[in-house]
Parts: sequence; C-alpha cells; structure tokens
Amino acid sequence: MDAIFSTLPPALFAFACAVTLLGGFVKGAVGFAMPLVMISGMGILIDPQIVVACIIIPIVFGNGLQVARAGFGAARDAVRDHWRYITLVCVMILISAQFLRSIPTNAMFIVLGVPVVVLCAIQIAGWRPAISDRWRRPFEWGAGTLSGTLGGLAGTWGPPTVLYLLALNTPRDRQMAVQGVIYGLGSVMLFLGHLQSGVLNAQTWPASAALVIPAMFGMWLGFKLGDRFDQERFRRVTLWVLVIAGVNLIRRGVMG
Repeated sequence: MDAIFSTLPPALFAFACAVTLLGGFVKGAVGFAMPLVMISGMGILIDPQIVVACIIIPIVFGNGLQVARAGFGAARDAVRDHWRYITLVCVMILISAQFLRSIPTNAMFIVLGVPVVVLCAIQIAGWRPAISDRWRRPFEWGAGTLSGTLGGLAGTWGPPTVLYLLALNTPRDRQMAVQGVIYGLGSVMLFLGHLQSGVLNAQTWPASAALVIPAMFGMWLGFKLGDRFDQERFRRVTLWVLVIAGVNLIRRGVMG
C-alpha cells in the first residue's frame, strides 16, 4: 500500500477507485467509455500524467475481458476485416505516447479535455458518417491515424472507433466483437508505449495495478445490470456527464 500511496494519497486513491468502478460499470453496460470516464473524473483532482498512468493496466484487463466475452472466433474475423485500421491505431499509439511527458501540465488538461468534449458531442448530436466502398481504404488510414494519436496522448480511442464502425455500417452484433479487438490490442500498445515513455514506471504502476480490482468489479456489475435499463438513455446521460467533466478539464488548462 505504501507504493500506491506514494503516488496517490489515501483520499485520492479512494476517489480514483470510485471513478474507476463507475468507468468499469459503463464499459460493461455499453461496451466502451471506461478511459473517458476515468480521465474525465480523475482529472478533476489528480495530475493528468498520473491519470494516464493509472488508466493503463485497468484498460488492458478490461479490454481483454471484453475480447474473451465476445469470443475468439469473432476476434479473428475482426482482425481480418479491419487490419488496416487496427495497424494504424497500434502504431500511432506507440508513437504519440512518447510525446506525453513533454507536454506542460496545463496543456495536458486541454489535450485530455478537448477530445472528450468533441467526441462526446458528436455522438450526442447523432452525427453518423457514411463511407462508400470506394473511399473505405483512405478512410481507414485516416481514422486509424487520428484514433491512435488520441489514444497515445489521451488514453482514449473508443469514440473514434465507434464512429468508424458506424461509418462502415457495421452490424450492431458485430460491433462489440470488433471494438473488443481494437480496444484490446490498442491497450497493449498503450501499455508498451508508456513503459517506453516513462509514464508507467516504478512509482505509478502499483496504483494502476490496484485499480484493476474496481474496474473488473464495475464491468461485472455492468454486464449483470446493463440489460435492465434503457441502454440508449443511459449512454446519452453518460455522454452528457463526460462533456461537463471535459469542459472542466479545459477550464483548468486555460485558467491554470
């Protein structure tokens, strides 16, 4: 516990556990948004680089669980159908992660807040891009590059991935499997990238590892309870909460 409390004092660690539990619940219920919830919530009180470090190990485990739950046959099909997008996401996460420690703290709040607000607002507005077969390949390269860059810097590439799959008219029953693979492989790259960048280090990894427990418990609750309420309404409420939290991160970055 001393190793954990050297990074997060007891009160902040309890706060981080509560936010992570909520993030896990949302992911279990709707299939994504755990990093968004953790970044937006924990960023209210915790240094942004520590926040990024803390989300890494929980999302590796969370995405691994999502892949296993969807089935490895579906995972194999997802890699075959979306290998270009997956490759760009993984490569760009590794590259962009190396720049995180060079970003000033105030700028980091903006880097974390702007993607949260923009991507959630797009989904609230219901914008749904449509890409024809003719433009699929360049769209995959462009979308993969953007998603991976956001992933390495802000730890989240879920909303861009959702928009990417919607643009390709991916059937709803396949989206969960494809998302699981993209999030799973991406989270491994995020782990490796931030081992190299130094964000995940001997001081920060114990806190990140400890947050796996509330993350998994939250996902279990989300799996169990997700079908008992209106998922679309729950998703929209979650997005609005994230927008408010993202705006607060931007405010902190601008006002210092």
